[in-house]
Order: sequence, then C-alpha cells, then structure tokens
Amino acid sequence: MPAPVPYVHFGGDAAEALRFYRSVFGGDLQLHTFSDFGRDDGDADLIAHGELRGAVDLFGADAAAGEDVAPRPAGILLALLGAADEPTSRAWFDALAAGGTVVDPLQLRGWGDYDGQVRDRFGLTWLIGFTPA
Repeated sequence: MPAPVPYVHFGGDAAEALRFYRSVFGGDLQLHTFSDFGRDDGDADLIAHGELRGAVDLFGADAAAGEDVAPRPAGILLALLGAADEPTSRAWFDALAAGGTVVDPLQLRGWGDYDGQVRDRFGLTWLIGFTPA
C-alpha cells in the first residue's frame, strides 16, 4: 500500500528547497518548470512540479500568482522514525538543522529509542528517530 507523499508549495524557492532535500536524503530529483508545462501564471523558470524519490519521497512546487505561497505546516511533523540506521538518522538531523532550528535535540528517550525534532530552513519540521543497535 502506498504511503502519502508530502507535497509542499514554496514561494519561489522550490528548486533550491528540493535540491537541498536531495543533498540531505539522496535520491532522484526531477524538476519541471512552468515553461515545461506551458503555464503562464508565473515566471517561466518557477517549478510547476518537483519530485524527489528515494529514501524519502517529497513533492514540491512554486505557488502560482495569487496562491498561498509559504509552507506553514503548524501541528504537522514529517516523521522519519525508524526510517534509517543511527549514522544516517544523525546525518539527516544535522543536515536539516543547518540553517534551521533544533526544536528538540536528538536524544535517548525513556523507552530506549532516540528521537528529536528539527525545523529546516524552509519551514518544515522533521521528527527523526532510531532504535540503537
């Protein structure tokens, strides 16, 4: 059964954001501009659809003229609990924290797992956790 894939609208920096997420998570990135899709409701070089596929799947696009532009996912965490081993999870956390904000440090919890929260520089909040080996 497929899992939901977050689709984020950005305010003109979708290409930068999606390239950043590819640098963090790896994977294959496809970017399609407004021009590629024959759209004239924004600058031709804005992203009409971007798709990151890999260890973490994420879609994104730039908002068109008149659309709500900034991601404000209040009350939503993008959870990567048990999605990777300890070194990978720590690397993701640190990379997302660069230019962002550590909301809750990655730390050992009373139930024996590690987790923490980080809001990246594009405004998305990630919950990253792992079970130590």
